[in-house]
Amino acid sequence: MKKLVTSIALIAAMAGFGASSAVAQEATDLAAAAEHAAAAGHYPIFKPKNVEWTFAGPFGKYDKGQLQRGLKVYKEVCSACHSMSLVSFRTLEHLGYSEEQVKAFAGEYEVQDGPNADGEMFTRKAVPSDYFPSPFPNKEAAAAANGGAAPPDMSLLAKARGIERGFPTFIFDIFTQYQEGGPDYIYSLLTGYQAAPEGVEVAEGTNFNPYFAGASALKMAPPLSDGQVTYDDGSPETLDQYAKDVAAFLMWAAEPHLEERKHTGFMVMVFLAIFTALVYLTKKSVYANKEH
Repeated sequence: MKKLVTSIALIAAMAGFGASSAVAQEATDLAAAAEHAAAAGHYPIFKPKNVEWTFAGPFGKYDKGQLQRGLKVYKEVCSACHSMSLVSFRTLEHLGYSEEQVKAFAGEYEVQDGPNADGEMFTRKAVPSDYFPSPFPNKEAAAAANGGAAPPDMSLLAKARGIERGFPTFIFDIFTQYQEGGPDYIYSLLTGYQAAPEGVEVAEGTNFNPYFAGASALKMAPPLSDGQVTYDDGSPETLDQYAKDVAAFLMWAAEPHLEERKHTGFMVMVFLAIFTALVYLTKKSVYANKEH
């Protein structure tokens, strides 16, 4: 019995040593990668993680439940700093909301309108035809409230933040129809905040993130954390789930007609295949009795 206990203790000690060694090696690798990126001036330090999305591939479709959760994350967290000025409230009907629900949702916001009969601007409750309002009156005010850097508009963020995957990956992307670079980047950035490794200095007021495309650190503090947003459908209320949901929602915001485009593309490919076969058969029939 004593030998058994000793063996178990030895195994546990070895496992703990192996885990600590792996953590230390990972920290060393991260520091080396950060130093290389700083010397080359090429970011991000790490390529975005590959996430499985329901809308990936030629037959991918949006998960409306996920999009609704992502909208909630945007509304309760992201909208405090980021605008979405190209997305109108009425498009939310595509997420499964009724017309009345969209009206109620829009009514929670106020937008500037005018001028009125006296030539003055005024505020009113938003209606479905309005667009998501900005939390700041102008870019200068947004920059002043965020340490000199205005938060980017999120309307097209998922299409504008794709990271080059390099050779030979981009060749395979042609056949897999990979177009999830933006959501992959957003998810990786939101979940990638961590302490800077030893030997890597970051400017005061910035936060180290090896997935940030502009530098080794950014001014935006980690915006999401476990339990921050309450879900009504029982989905996990974790940082990982929040990041996936809001990244998927931003992909929809940037390309709301993705499903229709893929459907049309598939029908076009079917038509081209049939047309090619007909042309071949016609050519074969026409030249069947011709001497070559």
